[in-house]
Amino acid sequence: MNCKQLHDLISRSSGNESNICQIYAIKGGCVVYDDCWHGFSTEDAMNVNSVTKGVMGLLAGIALDEGCIDSIDRKVMDYFPDYTVKRGEKTIFDVTVRHLLTMTAPYKGKSEPWKKVCTSEDWTLAVLDYLGGRNGITGEFRYSTLGIQILAGIIERATGEKCIDYAGRKLFEPLGLPKRIPHGGSSKEDQFDFFMNKNPRKNEWYTDPKGSVTAGWGLCMSARDMAVIGAMVLGGGRYNGRVIVSEEYIKEMTAPHIKLGERFGFMNYGYLWYRPHDDREVYAAIGDSGNIIYVNKESDVSVGITGTFKPRIFDRVEFIEQKVLPSIAQ
Repeated sequence: MNCKQLHDLISRSSGNESNICQIYAIKGGCVVYDDCWHGFSTEDAMNVNSVTKGVMGLLAGIALDEGCIDSIDRKVMDYFPDYTVKRGEKTIFDVTVRHLLTMTAPYKGKSEPWKKVCTSEDWTLAVLDYLGGRNGITGEFRYSTLGIQILAGIIERATGEKCIDYAGRKLFEPLGLPKRIPHGGSSKEDQFDFFMNKNPRKNEWYTDPKGSVTAGWGLCMSARDMAVIGAMVLGGGRYNGRVIVSEEYIKEMTAPHIKLGERFGFMNYGYLWYRPHDDREVYAAIGDSGNIIYVNKESDVSVGITGTFKPRIFDRVEFIEQKVLPSIAQ
């Protein structure tokens, strides 16, 4: 399959690939594929859902490199001395930054309190009410989109600036990518539109009423933005001769810290990044609707894909490896 055949395949698709808006691939430092569908252009942005978490993992690494966060094992509550812990709650004092990054932080209840958090004035503090519980630290993987909101609060308190500004200054601008602007607005209707609207979005990031970014979703990027970030990860944290994130942290971030179950395709999990194969140097930041940053060290390639809202599409790793990589190898 060549690039034209891949374009036609997606154009004709009525299945999982029908929602793809952009694919952008960089191999050996050169752009080898740049294609768009559904009226999107290369520069257009899309809510990339949980790929946002992968970017938060990188921002945490930058804050660690700079000493703003002095240790990945620092206790979460050290950053929130003004937060009043609920009576009888003890586990919350044992939760560390590492627990957040590996999704092994414990939470109360069986489901995430979306309504409570997303109608509050300060989403970070609202999520802290959900952290902890009677079972203590178990090391169990518990995927929590809202829980990563706490990481945004830690970065803001550790660096002394809004996460969106820190990301612009330390990640997006050094990579030659547009700064993100706050989306603003957090009504129920606005949140619904943000997820469901299939039109291109601005280079924005969803924010709570306090101006803090949503750390588990809501970052808008193009496939190009994601491929460039992937190229930096591929380069061990270096891009165009400049160190963005330390090589040491990139290695830790992409190391297989936890083996996941069937729900997550038996992949491995690092620091908010996946390692899809046990025996290959492939890493990915993955979001719903097939949004993905895919990094393949063996092939020296990074791929970004954006997609509009489509239920039950999660992992595009197989599609990239079976369709995209052969196409760009032609």
